[in-house]
Amino acid sequence: METMIGLVVLFLLALPVGLVIALVWIAGLRRRVDSLEQRLAQWQASGAGAADAAAVHSPTPTPFRAWEPQQDASDVGVSTFGEPDSPRAADLPAAPAPVVSMPVTMPPSLPADAFASSAALSAGDAPTSSTAPAQPQPQPQQQPQYIPSEPGPIARAASAVKRWFTEGNVPVKVGMLVLLAGVASLLKYASDQGWMRMPVELRLAGISVLALAGLVFGWKQRLQRPGFALALQGGAIGGLLLTVFAAFKLYGLLGAGLAMGISVVLIAGMCVLAVVQDSRTLAVLGVLAGFLAPIWLSTGSGNHVALFSYYAVLNAGIVAIAWTRPWRVLNLLGFAFTFGIGTLWGALQYSPAKFASTEPFLLLFFAMYVAIPVLHARRGDGSAGKVIDGSLLFGTPLVAFALQARLLEGDRLPLALCALAVAVLYAGLARWLLRRASTRLLGQAHAMLAVGFATLAVPLALSARATASVFALEGVGLLWLGLRQQRRISQFSGVALQLFAAVGVAFGVDAWRYDMVAIANATCMSTLLLAIAGCASAWFLRDAGHPRRALVAYLWGLGWWAFCGVHEIFSFAGDLRSEPDLLLGFVALTVWMAAEVHRHRPATALVWTVMSGLTLAVPLALWQSHAHTQPFAHWGALAWLAFALAGARALWCLRMQHGAGAVAAQFIWWLLWPLVVSLGAAWLADAFVLANGWRCALLAAPWLAVAAVGLLRWPWLAWPQGASFDPARNALLSCVFAVLGIGWLIVLLDPVSAAPLPWLPVLNPAELAQLAVLALLARWAWSAQAPLALQRWRVTALGVLGWVSITGSTLHSVHHWGRVAWDASLINATLSQTSLTIVWSVLGVLGWVVGSRRGQRGLWLGGALLMGLVLAKLVLVDRQHLGNLLGIGSFMAYGLLCTVVGYLAPAPPRQAAAEEPAVADDGVEKDQA
Repeated sequence: METMIGLVVLFLLALPVGLVIALVWIAGLRRRVDSLEQRLAQWQASGAGAADAAAVHSPTPTPFRAWEPQQDASDVGVSTFGEPDSPRAADLPAAPAPVVSMPVTMPPSLPADAFASSAALSAGDAPTSSTAPAQPQPQPQQQPQYIPSEPGPIARAASAVKRWFTEGNVPVKVGMLVLLAGVASLLKYASDQGWMRMPVELRLAGISVLALAGLVFGWKQRLQRPGFALALQGGAIGGLLLTVFAAFKLYGLLGAGLAMGISVVLIAGMCVLAVVQDSRTLAVLGVLAGFLAPIWLSTGSGNHVALFSYYAVLNAGIVAIAWTRPWRVLNLLGFAFTFGIGTLWGALQYSPAKFASTEPFLLLFFAMYVAIPVLHARRGDGSAGKVIDGSLLFGTPLVAFALQARLLEGDRLPLALCALAVAVLYAGLARWLLRRASTRLLGQAHAMLAVGFATLAVPLALSARATASVFALEGVGLLWLGLRQQRRISQFSGVALQLFAAVGVAFGVDAWRYDMVAIANATCMSTLLLAIAGCASAWFLRDAGHPRRALVAYLWGLGWWAFCGVHEIFSFAGDLRSEPDLLLGFVALTVWMAAEVHRHRPATALVWTVMSGLTLAVPLALWQSHAHTQPFAHWGALAWLAFALAGARALWCLRMQHGAGAVAAQFIWWLLWPLVVSLGAAWLADAFVLANGWRCALLAAPWLAVAAVGLLRWPWLAWPQGASFDPARNALLSCVFAVLGIGWLIVLLDPVSAAPLPWLPVLNPAELAQLAVLALLARWAWSAQAPLALQRWRVTALGVLGWVSITGSTLHSVHHWGRVAWDASLINATLSQTSLTIVWSVLGVLGWVVGSRRGQRGLWLGGALLMGLVLAKLVLVDRQHLGNLLGIGSFMAYGLLCTVVGYLAPAPPRQAAAEEPAVADDGVEKDQA
């Protein structure tokens, strides 16, 4: 057992020594790095240019660089082996012996004057000659500056151990360590062997006297041999502490209270000596001994009040030292031992019955270590260590709050109040620290902690949806602050808070069904705040010059805005018929808001939002027709009125936007309204029990109106864009005529009854609409703004379309007047074939005659082509009907018409008079027509 105790004593002795070595090594390394950085900055600021200039004028050859491309040996007169070539005797000037240059590595910490001195010395040593020809001065080359990388942690630790054993008063350091171990071993061995027959009290007293003598001698040597004196003082006090430990633990000569009191006095004395002599190492030894004393002097009573009271006194000493000495290592040791042992005790022995006796100590320790970084910063000496200060600054509230949660056993409301109190404390400290320039950075850190704990209080006290609301607004604030201060941590924190807010809304999905009132409910408010936060973030990011991130934030906010509106409508509409109308009103509101914001703060994303909103009206109009037969029924008329006003205002707000988005928005606007009116017109035909011909005409009327206005009054459609919308004219007319073309084909394939009116060829609603389409198409084809392809093929295209339209009218007449069913038998009917033969023949004859009389060869050829088609039809189709009067009439009509044509226009019209007659190979002139 005594052997184990001896090993424990040796371990406890070695542990603080190792910690001291590590902490001293860290502090020394930090000082060396700071010194190197300052010297490097001074050299780069003032000495780099002088060094380069001196290197240029020095005759010393440029050192070889392994990373630079080598010049050709023929260019520089040096062989590839680094030796000079043998020059011609005539070309050799008086010059010094060649100097072989070797690679030179210059550390960045070398002062600039060293470079200048070296350059000057080289220039002075070089021989000069007044007769030597002037050599061209080489241009200075700026060499890249290389900063050596820092060694790894293992190398730094090994270097620190090496320095500790090789620098300073090494014999004293090693000797005191060995002496302490020897004293401990001697005490044990003497006890085992019985060499010292004197009472143990006298032996311990003798050791104490020797230790006190060493302490006094070390104090007297503090001026002549400070390193030796400090080591001797630390060893002497360590020997006294070991003597107290042996008297209490091994021999039971001292009570626990007395041993503790003597240890406190010794430790306090060591700390006083450390402060007086400005010895950080001695202070660290004292603090280590102070924190370890309750462990090696423990009786197992488990009196936490006594333990924490002792630690409170010890930490008060650390705070007092921190007031006068900037020893961050000391503070970090106190923090680690205080909260480490406190955490260990709380995990093993805490119970709710001990809350009243434990909470005051937690608050006291928290206040002490909150005050220490403030004390350092208020010194204003610029010696604050970022790593250690950051550990204390951020570690203290986090560890203390975690221990507080353990004491409160996870009770949310008291924890929320604690978090709020911590936030208020840090906010007050931040306001106080921000007043001075030297403590502004620390004040900003306290402000961040205040925001963080205020944020933490929200989910502890409120529901998930309320938490989402607060997080969303706080996220915007942090993002704005981060952009203003150009601090990425604040920007990322703001974005993260908004993401957490979205998670909070998702967690509150089960509570959505408890919303009782539209808009004024937690779900709507939380999603609305998320939308506002996203849009505000986009605004701030755009102003800060981050357009891509601004677009992502805007889409995030727009998505939550859409979710908010759709959720409220689906939850509180109450009637399926009202849902599309309410959605249309919501889209109108969105379009109007986006356009108004764009008018004040132009943004491309807002323009495309307007365009997308106008596009969404198309499926909503179809949904309205399905829900209540037509778009204007139920609440549709009011919704479309609001949409019309919002859309017109939006287009007006976009009038100064010269881009594809604004043009696309107006383009969709003029395609949307004929669609909506067409859907209402189709319902009108059903309401008045009109035949399908009327339906086709009513469906085509709005599109015909847009086409007519586009061709005859284009400025009406170009408003409010004006000339900026002119490039979209042909595209808009193409879309309109494409829709009309589909309707035109439907009329051809449908019987299109005119009931309740009687059927009249051409003079019926459907075919009049067809004629209107052809007339407007002809007007477009012969206009100067028509596409080139349409202008090139306009005669052919309109001729074919006219022929198809007349053919359809003929078949419609056969169906309505001849009572022939409108199905596949219509084509095979004799009446249909005879009617087509006669009508086509009349058309062909008219083409022949008019083309001949007017000298239009194209028209004459068209008539001839049509007559040829009729002839082919007679031979292939109508000949099977020669057994009845209608078939015979077809042949007779065709023959008579050809006879009339032969009389009126027997031959194709001649070419213009400018055509010269062609001469055949046999020399006889022939008519080329």
